Amino acid sequence: MKAYVYGEKRDLPAGFETFSDRAHTAIVSIDMHEGHLADTPDCPCPAPRAREIVAPIDAFHDQVRALGIPIIHVKTVLRKGGVDDVKGVPSAWRLTFPLYVGEIPNADEHAIEGSRWTELVTRVEPGDHVVDTKKRLSVFYPTDLDFLLRNMGVRTVVLDGGFTDCCVLNAAFDASNLNYRVVVLRDLVRGTNTEMEDAALKMVSLHLGLVMDSADLLAEWREAAPVAAAAE
Repeated sequence: MKAYVYGEKRDLPAGFETFSDRAHTAIVSIDMHEGHLADTPDCPCPAPRAREIVAPIDAFHDQVRALGIPIIHVKTVLRKGGVDDVKGVPSAWRLTFPLYVGEIPNADEHAIEGSRWTELVTRVEPGDHVVDTKKRLSVFYPTDLDFLLRNMGVRTVVLDGGFTDCCVLNAAFDASNLNYRVVVLRDLVRGTNTEMEDAALKMVSLHLGLVMDSADLLAEWREAAPVAAAAE
C-alpha cells in the first residue's frame, strides 16, 4: 500500500489494512458546487484551482460506484437573509481570507439556499447521498454526516474536493477526532495555492490519516479482500 508521508510517496508497512477496507468505506466529496467553481465574475467564493479536478472526480466516482462504495456529496447551504453567516455571527473566513485575496465581489451571496451557487458541479447519480446543511468549514458541523456514516457502518472516509487547506483539512481533523480512518486523495483535492495545499497534506499525513493517489487506492480496493472493521 502506497501513501505520502510528509510529501514523500512510500510503501507502508503492515497495519494499515482498515484504511483500504472498501466494505466499511464511503467517499465524502466536499463543496464541489457553483459557489466555488463558477467561472464568472460574480462567483461568491472562487476556488479556480478546483475546476481542473471536476472531470477527474467524476471519473473516480464512476469507478467507486462500480465497486459498490457509497458516495456522499456535502455542500454548504445558508439560509436566506444572512442569519447563518452574514447578518448573524459571520464566519471568520469572511474577515481573514480577504486580507490575502482582496475583496471578494458578491461574497454575501455565497451558498444562499435556492441560488445557483449551491448547485453541484460534479455529478450526482442515483444511490448517492447529498448532505446540504454544512454552514461552516467542517463537513461534520452542523450536519448529520456522522449520523449517516454510522448508520451505513462506515469506518473509513475518503475525502475529495476543496479547499485542501480549509474544508478538506477541517473534515480530516473532525473525522479523525470522531475515530474514523481518514484518506485524503492527493490528486483529487485542491487548495488555496500549492504552498497551502502541500502544508495541509503534510499535516494530514503526520497526524490524521493517509494521503494517497486515487489510482493507488482503487488498486488496493480491487486487489484486497474486505476486512472486518476494528471493534470499538
